[in-house]
Amino acid sequence: MMNRLWKVEESVLVDAPVAEVYSAVADVRNLGKWSPECFAVWSRGRRGGAGSAFVGFNRKGLFVWFTTCRVTRAERPDEFAFRVTAFGLPVALWGYRFRPEGDATRVTEYWEDLRTGPGARAAEFLGRVFTGTRPVDRAEVNRSGMRTTLGRIRAALEG
Repeated sequence: MMNRLWKVEESVLVDAPVAEVYSAVADVRNLGKWSPECFAVWSRGRRGGAGSAFVGFNRKGLFVWFTTCRVTRAERPDEFAFRVTAFGLPVALWGYRFRPEGDATRVTEYWEDLRTGPGARAAEFLGRVFTGTRPVDRAEVNRSGMRTTLGRIRAALEG
């Protein structure tokens, strides 16, 4: 049996200033354009600030589901992160770190599985039902998705 990974990260160099990259990523509506799973985001009021909330609508093949997200870090221009829940159960922490490299920006996307403790079994079951992905496979699915997302961010900002 494969060991379950609880954290994954990937990075890419984007030929754009750090402030520009941060602003694009912190506008959560862009997730629907860049993510291979998230196809739309709904947010009301203040967007991208710590404490703001949004709903992500996701799809994988025939599976469709939504998640509730709350921004936990909005530290311009260094880091942007949000916690994901489903039906009130903790699912994951997603985030981005931004580091200038010359005139470019190193963007690191990270994910941490929060399906631990009370409610973990229910969250894992719901994840399997709605996404079709076993908990042990989630890290590699997300790693692949991160590569796609980061490639699309780079293409959008360098385009």
